Amino acid sequence: MSFQNNFDFVAIGDITTDAFIRLSGDDAVVKKDDGGRKSNLCLSFGDKIEYDSVTEVSAVGNSPNASVCARRLGLKSALVTNLGDDYNGKKIIETLDKEGVSANFIKIHTGKKSNYHYVLWYEEERTILVKHYKYDYELPNVGKPKWIYLSSLGENSLQYHHKITKYVKDHPEINLAFQPGTFQIRLGSEKLKDIYEVCKLFFCNKQEAQKILKTDEKSLKKLLEIMRALGPKIVVITDGPKGAYAYDGKEMWQIPMYPDSAPPIDRTGAGDSFSATITSALALGKTLPEALLMGPVNSMSVVQHIGAREGLLTREKLEKYLSAAPKNYKLTKI
Repeated sequence: MSFQNNFDFVAIGDITTDAFIRLSGDDAVVKKDDGGRKSNLCLSFGDKIEYDSVTEVSAVGNSPNASVCARRLGLKSALVTNLGDDYNGKKIIETLDKEGVSANFIKIHTGKKSNYHYVLWYEEERTILVKHYKYDYELPNVGKPKWIYLSSLGENSLQYHHKITKYVKDHPEINLAFQPGTFQIRLGSEKLKDIYEVCKLFFCNKQEAQKILKTDEKSLKKLLEIMRALGPKIVVITDGPKGAYAYDGKEMWQIPMYPDSAPPIDRTGAGDSFSATITSALALGKTLPEALLMGPVNSMSVVQHIGAREGLLTREKLEKYLSAAPKNYKLTKI
């Protein structure tokens, strides 16, 4: 059997190196919107801004984070992505190899740079300065994995999405999970209609759902129903401290946050770990309610560390947290 047929989980999406710039408390100000939500990070224009530290985290991004998450939970995991042949690209390959994520489907482009993002880290949140270099997206033969996990891609990737759709249609035994990134959200549901139609599992937050659907609808129940009508069999929408909500066409659930063991250090990757854990749990044979309860546990762990990868749990550690969960940590039907 060729290696293409051995994977449980194949993630597709752009990869980067994140440089976390820890801002000094004296030079940054956060403003809130009318609803009391933190909305703007403000720095003095034209001034010298002091920072506390810089921490580089290699081989991250929505899909790379998901591939590492799946591997730590015990799945055979691979990543489809693009890199330049520069220092950062080589370091990314080394990091993935250390994590046990296959690089068989990674294309290295001669003479091009690898993505590199700057993360302005203030309090527990981050504001990310991103740049996706334009690569010629090509979909390799990834065999027949249990799940394909699709997330953030660059602005020149529209046709690539159609190729992914065709691959999934040609291999109906493959389940597709879709966690849209910035560009995919901006495209909305019409241009990516075929992706939504073949999607088994869909993830986004409440604000992203409103952008995708071009609506001001605030009801989570209605957002779940409208999103599912686009095609996804299971829709999961997160809503910050209120937890997350899921709908499979028959039942709706509210999923609470797993209690933080300490105040969050950095929320980078919390959403990725949540989505990837639920997808991985289904690949491991868990029921949907079991999988939904596993997602917030990994998110809780990730926000206790700098970057999206360090806090990702093994299956053994995640199950220990579940066994020690408070009695009120349970799904609620809505």
